[in-house]
Amino acid sequence: MSKGLISNKFIGQNYNNHLLNVIIKFYDVQMVMMLKQKSLITLIIGMALVVVISNIAVSYPINDWLTWGALTYPIAFLVTDMTNRLFGVARARTVVYAGFLIGVILSLWAADMRIALASGSAFLIAQLLDITIFDKLRQKTWGKAPLISTIISSAVDTLLFFSIAFVATGLPWVTWAIGDYGAKLAMAAILLMPFRFFLSLIPSNPNKSFDQA
Repeated sequence: MSKGLISNKFIGQNYNNHLLNVIIKFYDVQMVMMLKQKSLITLIIGMALVVVISNIAVSYPINDWLTWGALTYPIAFLVTDMTNRLFGVARARTVVYAGFLIGVILSLWAADMRIALASGSAFLIAQLLDITIFDKLRQKTWGKAPLISTIISSAVDTLLFFSIAFVATGLPWVTWAIGDYGAKLAMAAILLMPFRFFLSLIPSNPNKSFDQA
């Protein structure tokens, strides 16, 4: 066999290998994009469900200090923080805006209008604050960002929601607010465990989002 034929064969093999690598990379990128899209849709649906369930549950007091909504609503902060960690600030805001819109619309149908409007206002302000604080603490140890951002934003959420929803109703909204905030702090500590578990499933630097990787 001549040197020319051997050279052409070698070039042909390299070209085929390069083409195969390009196809594989393209396929991998498409798969990652599809998984991201499905994950974001799941997070948006999850956020909306948390908002609606919490808006219904807050109308059912456990005692003079707690309503059932205090036990469900903190999950919204877990959804926001996981989205922020995995996909970055922009996608986290997308989930919050979409969850807010769907949640408020459904809550207007399923819950009291005043509660729905109070929840929507408090939710949007508190969740956007949570995203901002989390992002500033992103490079700290894994637990600081979700814990500190939730502690601060939960206080804002509680104050806004209970003052808008229950002032001048004759209901014990001040004690509910105190109990609600205490429950949110307890849930923030408990939800660090699933947050850490989900982080352990990420095969990349947990200080970076997928979009930054």
